[in-house]
Amino acid sequence: MINMAKPEMGEEEINAVVDVMKSGMIATGAVVADFEQKFADYIGMPFGAASCNGTTALHIALLALGIGEGDRVLTTPFTFIASSNSILFNRSVPVFVDIDPQTFTLDLDKLEAYLESNYDESIKAIMVVHIFGLACDMNRLQQIAKKYSLKVIEDCAQSHGALVNEQKAGSFGDASCFSFYPTKNMTTSEGGITLFKDESVAALGRKYLNHGRVDQYEHDVLGYNYRMTNIAAAIGLEQLKKLDGMNDVRRRNAAIYDKELSGNPYIKTPIEPNGFKHVYHQYTVVLEGVERAEVQALLAENQIGSAIVYPFSITEQVFYNDKSVNVGDENARALSRKVLSLPVHPALTEENVLKVCSVLNTLAK
Repeated sequence: MINMAKPEMGEEEINAVVDVMKSGMIATGAVVADFEQKFADYIGMPFGAASCNGTTALHIALLALGIGEGDRVLTTPFTFIASSNSILFNRSVPVFVDIDPQTFTLDLDKLEAYLESNYDESIKAIMVVHIFGLACDMNRLQQIAKKYSLKVIEDCAQSHGALVNEQKAGSFGDASCFSFYPTKNMTTSEGGITLFKDESVAALGRKYLNHGRVDQYEHDVLGYNYRMTNIAAAIGLEQLKKLDGMNDVRRRNAAIYDKELSGNPYIKTPIEPNGFKHVYHQYTVVLEGVERAEVQALLAENQIGSAIVYPFSITEQVFYNDKSVNVGDENARALSRKVLSLPVHPALTEENVLKVCSVLNTLAK
């Protein structure tokens, strides 16, 4: 079976976990602090606050940046629901702006047009999602944010190591957030991290994720128990050493798909704009002129996994009807009916990827 995901774990991760367990210091501690700094250094941000998952990392970013009740945050409707849920956690309002149909990232033309005609002081931030491993155009987004004095939060849950003009995704905004769930480009089993540019904001973020603690039993803000463990951090330190190599294999697999599927009239392969480096957390194609269920059934018959990421826009979640503003979601809704993600993870061999292509290309015969 060619699975959609398979975490790459070796003896290095196992030995690192055993060392932590033998030390007796398995809760948060020095190993977490080491991981925070090494990961921040890798991305190119000065400060990190590691937490127990990517959703908590987003929540911490918003809290530390002072995004609160009634504040509006511009974001995408085409992503996992954790992004916009984190905005609701702070009693803030997600404002959904449509996506670019070529890149699946925020449509910056629509974002800018909305701000030009609708800006008011309740709009405080932009939460941009670097989707499927491809970063948004951060240079342009920063110009827009600067014009309106908006905070920028980068959701990098799917973009560990992605580049925009040689600068890593996650190093542009006021804060950036990563997930280390097992299917991500690197994992800590479960975990997340928030990176900050400002030291005082980072200190506040660390306080929020640790019960608002000043001292062992002194707390001066309402905080949460979002701490990462030394066990998770030990895995992360070893995974970080392998990240670039694992991304290289993802890119090799994506290049095979690009070449072998280029002549298939039913499949539109993802793009990599000039100056960007895609790290292919997902290899997501757009199907045209063929039923998605038929394609998935064909793959399943040949022992090949696939996934619909994502089957509908967040604006279609009934729960969000009275909790958000929908600026536009035409592309998000349309693409959600056509996208299909194929296996691209680094445990795949070239032969695995060629088999997937061979099966898909029977559609064109």
